[in-house]
Amino acid sequence: MAIALVVWLGLFQSAIAQDWVQWRGPGRDGLVPSKSAPSAWPESLRRLWRVEIGEGYASPVVSRGRVFIHGRRDPEEIVTAIDLTKGEILWQQKYAAPFQKNQYAVKMAKGPNATPLVVGDRLFTLGVTGVLSAWDTAKGSQLWTKDFSKTIDTTKLFCGTAASPLASNGLVVVQVGSDVHGGQMLAFDPATGAQKWEWRGAGPGYASPIVIDLAGKVQIVTMTDSSIVGIDAKTGGELWSTPFPDEWHENIVTPLWTGSHLVVSGTRQGTHAYALEQVNAKWQATEAWKNLDVAMYMSSPVYGDGLIYGHSSKRKGQFVALDAKTGALRWTTEGRDGDHASVLLTPSHVIYLTSGADLIVVKRDTKTFEVERRYDVADAATWAMPVLLGSDILVRDTTGLIRLTPVSTVAR
Repeated sequence: MAIALVVWLGLFQSAIAQDWVQWRGPGRDGLVPSKSAPSAWPESLRRLWRVEIGEGYASPVVSRGRVFIHGRRDPEEIVTAIDLTKGEILWQQKYAAPFQKNQYAVKMAKGPNATPLVVGDRLFTLGVTGVLSAWDTAKGSQLWTKDFSKTIDTTKLFCGTAASPLASNGLVVVQVGSDVHGGQMLAFDPATGAQKWEWRGAGPGYASPIVIDLAGKVQIVTMTDSSIVGIDAKTGGELWSTPFPDEWHENIVTPLWTGSHLVVSGTRQGTHAYALEQVNAKWQATEAWKNLDVAMYMSSPVYGDGLIYGHSSKRKGQFVALDAKTGALRWTTEGRDGDHASVLLTPSHVIYLTSGADLIVVKRDTKTFEVERRYDVADAATWAMPVLLGSDILVRDTTGLIRLTPVSTVAR
């Protein structure tokens, strides 16, 4: 009984650790708070539970002891709530979401791609066809929905909605549209679904928007299929825009704000940093540096130690660290490190989860790439961002969600 109590208390403490309510964690920047990071990385991990949740690339989110995940069993999209401790499904909802994949991306799953958002007792999901839904986190009842599927056209290059919903200024903000119909950024009252403002422009990229508070101006920064834009978070008015074209419209990497520079990257464009400032009462983005030898494809970087840690698509996948002020390389691996890696930053380590289910724990602020631990975490591909829960980790594989725990926790 004493051993069982210790195990249960460990699981309970993980359940009440820092909530993970949106894309890339509490700050939407890939930074893991100390209470959500392991105090020490164990020699090995074991599976505590696995739940079938359908295909897709949306990351799990966690709130008040529940895990929420958005998946697909074609032709429907599925929203699932899971008890974090027990791995039991608490509720599940589904809705019709017929979707025709772009001919250039038929090997990929049909989504959903956007990570859900939790605000209080409401869960917001945005499906690949542009259906935005608000759900009661406890009961699973649908509170309201908005359908933008008529603006989603995959006959050219667009491959489906991917921008994760964002909470800003008391509103829920989403980016929808396509390269045929153009793009929209819309803000809604989370309680009622009433629209508060709208921005229209170029079709969306696949990156998720972020919020920057700069010189007292709160702005939403996002990628379109051909540019980077800054939008007033209160009104939806465009503050600035700068070109960032890609011949395949593959602007996928979520922008990264270092406090002085906005960093963006693309598989053909390389990595660029911009300074944002007001000149004659007008905002503008001025390029500060670029590194064409580091080209991030779907992997969004993190910032710490004056460095940008990421995964470049060059040489069949490289882990990299760049000087955030100059763009110069601190270190890079030789290559062949995989097609993709999700990146997180704990107080002591950089965490890479490759699409090949390899979880790599790397020491921070070193002169070279130094691996401390490496784990095989799934039996299938792992394209989604993992979630750290103290000593435990949530990992999404091709069709399931897995909770991993240190072997020592359950083997005594």
